[in-house]
Amino acid sequence: MDAQFSTTPARARTDVDAWPPVPGRPPIAARTVRRLGLALTAGTLAWAASIFMYGTVNTGFEQRVGDLTGLAFQLGVFALLTVQIRTRATGTSRVARVMLKVELALLGLASLWSLLHGVLPESAQDGVALAVLDVFWPLSMLGMMVIGVKLALAGQWRGPLRWWPLVAETWGVVTVPLFIAVGEEGARWVGGGHLVIGYAALGALLALRPELVLPAERG
Repeated sequence: MDAQFSTTPARARTDVDAWPPVPGRPPIAARTVRRLGLALTAGTLAWAASIFMYGTVNTGFEQRVGDLTGLAFQLGVFALLTVQIRTRATGTSRVARVMLKVELALLGLASLWSLLHGVLPESAQDGVALAVLDVFWPLSMLGMMVIGVKLALAGQWRGPLRWWPLVAETWGVVTVPLFIAVGEEGARWVGGGHLVIGYAALGALLALRPELVLPAERG
């Protein structure tokens, strides 16, 4: 065949980011949202129970329980981030998408600290590496608060699920100053209670009303 009449397949566009990926198909199944919401609630309740029982500053067995239930909470937050990423909860701009990926990295490093601090012998818990990883705990919580603000402004989620992440993700800015001001005993009950009202309730809302985070059907 003459070269002038030859054709080549059209190349896939990489500069267009379609949303939703397939017309008429939700970016994540409602049943998956429910499961991830329940994972968030379960992990949060485990950590809250540990805080109610043992507080937040411990040694020995109680400290390991706190670390590992804290890890369960962080795994629940990973479930929350999965829903937020799949539904573009913070918006569709590049910055809105990148901030969720940055939070994944921060939370991953914080979770690594929880795991290592929960299983390593006490002699290995005071090393420089763990001290550096420990910084990512508050950073990851600060990142979640920024996401909560952006999510509320973006309006991708609807109803109570537009605002409840902001309630949940104020955990760090509420409990850390309270701990400094009134000490462990006061922060213990407020911190555990805030987890139940915030993240545990958020997971329950995701399980009960998954349609509020999915693209609205157009009539």
